[in-house]
Amino acid sequence: MTGGRHFVDPPPWKSRQRDFICPALVPGFLFLQRSSVTVRKALHILVLALFATMSVPAACWAQNIAGKVVGVADGDTITVLDSDRVQHKIRLAGIDAPEKKQPFGQRSKQFLSDLVFGKLVEVEAEKRDRYRREIGKVYVDGRDANLVMVAAGLAWHYKEYASEQSASDRLLYASAEDDARQMRRGLWGEANATPPWDWRASRRAN
Repeated sequence: MTGGRHFVDPPPWKSRQRDFICPALVPGFLFLQRSSVTVRKALHILVLALFATMSVPAACWAQNIAGKVVGVADGDTITVLDSDRVQHKIRLAGIDAPEKKQPFGQRSKQFLSDLVFGKLVEVEAEKRDRYRREIGKVYVDGRDANLVMVAAGLAWHYKEYASEQSASDRLLYASAEDDARQMRRGLWGEANATPPWDWRASRRAN
């Protein structure tokens, strides 16, 4: 096993939901533990807490997924099959790869496929997007695949969502992009590489 990360029990194909309590629910749970309350009061507390969670859905949803990569849609989207034969569409967090019809779009997809396809991966998923994809960091052979894509010059650091990254990841991804640009790796070999978010916007405008 390479790298600092490795799979432990349950088996590496096993999808694991974190033991996770939404912060907004904590006061209600503590109150129930420490006080003798009626069922009506208990239900009232929990209903109020559940309403509070509606304003912070991303913060209250987190999942670890382990499984085999069975599909690569493009340079930032893969499909992972877990041990229960459930497929998870994963959008790599913190990066944005060229669209397939953009220059380097196919090359980006092929690079990611070479990196992860058919391999066991672990995904730290933190939220879902509007397409119901799980957004997260993908680890393969102990490496951060998201960061590898940026360092190879085949994806941008998605700065619009950098605030959702840890401080260390923001620094790592930004530095990897700067280095790839200076070394003219991948798409940075083009004089005027168009970020995919600008490309998508222009397509919508037309």
